[in-house]
Amino acid sequence: MRLDYPLKTARLHLRPFEPGDLDDFYAYRSRPEVFRYLYEESVSREECAELLAKLVSDNELTEEGQRLALAVHLPEADRVIGGAVLKWRSEKDRQGEIGYSLNPDFQGHGYASEAAGKMLELGFEQLGLHRIVAECDPRNEPSWRLMERLGMRREAHFRQNEIFKGEWGDLFVYALLEEEYERAQT
Repeated sequence: MRLDYPLKTARLHLRPFEPGDLDDFYAYRSRPEVFRYLYEESVSREECAELLAKLVSDNELTEEGQRLALAVHLPEADRVIGGAVLKWRSEKDRQGEIGYSLNPDFQGHGYASEAAGKMLELGFEQLGLHRIVAECDPRNEPSWRLMERLGMRREAHFRQNEIFKGEWGDLFVYALLEEEYERAQT
């Protein structure tokens, strides 16, 4: 799947990350609250530059196991305010996964919903996926509420599923089927 960038929503442009995004990328990747419910930790500017260099090449999906990592760019502010990801989990079973993160300064305005909705559109309409999942820590209520607004349903609540940042952590798994996505589009 090769795309014609930028992908546009009502207010956002989703496009591959670029080396020049470092200041904006670091502005949110360095904040501990962004990683409260994520496996990673906030990073130094140098570590952020290394990660950004890797993400720059995650701009197409050509085989199972790859991820498409896009910058969420807010044109009115001329800033990258977050990232959105679509992972191709299985070609045979047509499975994918979405993820997203947003600079806390821009949360609460529906930007994450727009970006995640675009990733669902890509997965179902461009890649031809049958099922797309998203996961989050149950304590991250804004994230699972967003999944529900997107029409995803909670399929699992794994209790004390793994050691997460030094303590037992739970996991919510949400999913959306292609047929459910199509019904919601009409």
